[in-house]
Amino acid sequence: MLVNDSEQDSEQDRIVLNLLNSVEQDGTRSQRHFAAELGIALGLVNAYLNRCIKKGLVKVGQAPAKRFAYYLTPQGFSEKSRLTVEYLTSSFGFFRRAKADCAAVFEAAHDRKLKKLVLIGVSDLAEIAAICALESNVPLAAVIDPAFQGDRFVGLPVLSSWQDVDANVDGAILTALTPHAEIDRVIVVATERLGAANVLTPKLVAGRQSPQQQERAS
Repeated sequence: MLVNDSEQDSEQDRIVLNLLNSVEQDGTRSQRHFAAELGIALGLVNAYLNRCIKKGLVKVGQAPAKRFAYYLTPQGFSEKSRLTVEYLTSSFGFFRRAKADCAAVFEAAHDRKLKKLVLIGVSDLAEIAAICALESNVPLAAVIDPAFQGDRFVGLPVLSSWQDVDANVDGAILTALTPHAEIDRVIVVATERLGAANVLTPKLVAGRQSPQQQERAS
């Protein structure tokens, strides 16, 4: 399934909004810190920052210790306000869709007798999946996301690879909303380790997968 243009635009707007919020809070932090905070790959942060600079939303200056500092321009503040209104309008619809998708995924996990799962990708969907897991009595062991630098997310340990995953894990749920190469590699290992049938994909994610992910999931 190809990525829907409107959904792709919405996801890009969400990343821009989060990035503008992070810059407003403290623009002296490193791009690596922004990546960890936003839960996306470092390369994406660099690409979106450059895009915001070219559009006049962010300006860059020199900071101590030979680092860069990022600042919102008046146009950046205006764009952040516009995106905030759009996000609040659409977020309730996203929550309803995501909750329904997660409920269906956990029902499939029950049908396949999967006893312990991991989430692949830190995102808003992963947060909703963690809530649904409690309601469905399906234990979650961890979240795997090589781009996320924090230790925990919604109470779950965050791992960078499969090496530290509990051996009793027998299923996975793809919750990364933005396809990128690091997550793609995690999916490959998950498929090899668990079998393609036990790597579950919510509908919200299915339309955002890269062609490589779709091929491996089929």
